[in-house]
Amino acid sequence: MIRLVLYSGDPKLQRLLAPALGPEYSVVVEGNRGKLKQLVVDEQVDVLILDLDTNYSSVQDQLAFFDEIHDSLIPVVVMTDDNRRSTAIELLQRGAHDYLRKPPSLPELKIVVRRAHEHAILKKELEKTKEKLLAVSRCDQLIGSSARSLVVYDLIRRVSNLDAFVLITGESGTGKELVARAIHNLSNRAHEPFVAVSCGAIPDTLIEAELFGHEKGAFTGTNGAREGHMEQAAGGTLLLDEIGELSLSTQVKLLRVLQQREFSRLGSNKLVPLKARVLFATHRNLSEMVEEGTFRRDLYYRVNVMRINIPPLRDRTEDIPLLAEHFLHQYATAYNKPVSEIRPSAMALLFEYDWPGNIRELENSIQRAVILAESDSISAEDLPEPLQRPDLQGIGDELTPGSFEDLLRDYKVRLANKAIRECNGNKTLAARSLSISRAYLHRLIRMAPEEDINAA
Repeated sequence: MIRLVLYSGDPKLQRLLAPALGPEYSVVVEGNRGKLKQLVVDEQVDVLILDLDTNYSSVQDQLAFFDEIHDSLIPVVVMTDDNRRSTAIELLQRGAHDYLRKPPSLPELKIVVRRAHEHAILKKELEKTKEKLLAVSRCDQLIGSSARSLVVYDLIRRVSNLDAFVLITGESGTGKELVARAIHNLSNRAHEPFVAVSCGAIPDTLIEAELFGHEKGAFTGTNGAREGHMEQAAGGTLLLDEIGELSLSTQVKLLRVLQQREFSRLGSNKLVPLKARVLFATHRNLSEMVEEGTFRRDLYYRVNVMRINIPPLRDRTEDIPLLAEHFLHQYATAYNKPVSEIRPSAMALLFEYDWPGNIRELENSIQRAVILAESDSISAEDLPEPLQRPDLQGIGDELTPGSFEDLLRDYKVRLANKAIRECNGNKTLAARSLSISRAYLHRLIRMAPEEDINAA
């Protein structure tokens, strides 16, 4: 149902228009400006019709009133007779959706209102898309366009301006700190500090002093007072990375700080408010640690309000080309080398590798390859030894011309069929020989032409 509001001083219009337009439309006639503005603010309107013959003292008054209500995404249709046609044209130039001559015919009114409503829906969808694209564009160094990466970007956008705790999980090397920075950069705290603390890199005897700060003489070796990371973060964002490495005693104190939103420096009784938003990250399974008794259950429930899990690189291989190209250009520039591409055979090796070290390992591999490359492209021989597969050398470089994605897909399908033939049709053994999952092998088989499948 389209909610149509007509700004008019004639209440009889409602009784005339409602039955004439039919059940698809909900018609309200409002002659009070204050009430009309409230309807617009509360988004109780789909299409607004302004009758220029109603309750205006001058043309400037008409224009000013239009400007007041035009900031919303609600489409405005102007209705008037020929005497005020010039004013209607002026409003169209200022952003009104359409113009109706008074009195409008019923078919014309329905068409204009329906089109205005459809236009508003498209405009709202466009705004949502722009927000998502903005979130992606401001996700710092996050790179990837796979479906799983887009899910992560969407969660980042949703939680960025909330003060809820966020637990970022994922294997080592997946980019948990980059996700935390993206949340900070998208938030209304972006102008404040971002402070990252690696809980596993600080000895247990010093972790409290690092987090909460200390006063002069708080313990042996202190020469003066010092702010902790919680104060340094101010009104920005504090990332507690590898929170699973905290001792149980430190977990108790952290829990109290998170609950009370205040802490005190070591050696002081003065309470300091915790102004920063706190994010948490870990590569460990905290729920298993809770069952083992190495992580407090109450702290787990406190930090696990909203979780963003970053999938490992092996589960989003579609992102490998973008990531590899990014690191290629980064290190080619850093080392002033004319390396500008990755050969198909080398890219095929990147796809086939399991990447236990995730993006960090991929970056190191491309960095090494750029250093070793003796031409303008990275070859398979330039990649680290763990990636080398003698049976794959040069295969991709000999494929027939086509787009890179087609060449790569064709090569992977051929490789899968070759492995199945060598394993006498045993797909489990074929998947194991290629170091890929059986499910992924089946996806490759489905890509193959019918004759290739029969041959396999």
